[in-house]
Amino acid sequence: MTTPATPASPRFNRLGQFLRELYRRSRVLAITGWIHLALLAGVLVIFHFDSRLVMGIHVWIKPIKFAMSIAIYVWTVAWLLEYLRLPSWAKRTISWGIAISMLTEIACITAQAARGTTSHYNVNTPSDAAIFSIMGSMIALNSVLALILLICFLTGRYDVSSPYLWGIRSGLVIFLAASGIGGMMIAHGSHSVGVKDGGPGLPIVNWSTKGGDLRAAHFLGLHALQVLPIIAFQISRQRSWTISQKTAYVLALSGAYTLLIALLYFQAIHGLPLLRM
Repeated sequence: MTTPATPASPRFNRLGQFLRELYRRSRVLAITGWIHLALLAGVLVIFHFDSRLVMGIHVWIKPIKFAMSIAIYVWTVAWLLEYLRLPSWAKRTISWGIAISMLTEIACITAQAARGTTSHYNVNTPSDAAIFSIMGSMIALNSVLALILLICFLTGRYDVSSPYLWGIRSGLVIFLAASGIGGMMIAHGSHSVGVKDGGPGLPIVNWSTKGGDLRAAHFLGLHALQVLPIIAFQISRQRSWTISQKTAYVLALSGAYTLLIALLYFQAIHGLPLLRM
């Protein structure tokens, strides 16, 4: 007697549907995300065999964090692009530009980790300075493309409800502000204020526990691009609220998130740690 196949759980079905839809929306960015996740898996293996430290931090921590963060970012853009009524060539240009910039960025970070040195703010040798310059150029390109996305969501045509739209807009605005904080760190030559980079920090993120650290505002600001649209999407599905109420809730939440980033930023520039330990 043939045993009937066990149906896949609804959770795995939804995950499969999401991944197929992601690939349909932007094959380039979907594949870029998978490349970063594959790199993440490889680096996690290397992590257990390579115990080198750079400025007191495990040398492979930065590639791990950036690979994960970039995968989330490129998949977010792939998802959001679908809502814009842009010509196919415009969507392809944005997708390829972001893919190239992010792949170059993670390649530089990983290469420097393999060499046992820092990637950000490292101008100690001509080769280090060249790599850091390339990284800066790629982030600038990505920021320009993100700005174009914001302009399209502000002035263009789109297929999305008003509450969800404002979540996307707010997420992009805060993302760009956080990119600006990243630019400040580059100009300053470090992410710490009042202390040197590489001192005692919080577990995993390593945000300074002795002085100000701009990375907290930078990180949370960048991921507003995921947090606000997701919450706005959930709010937009509430049937008991009017469109105006939903939009008001999204804008209020966006304002609160902006205030949080501002507080973290001003705390950092005054040399105060997020948590003193």
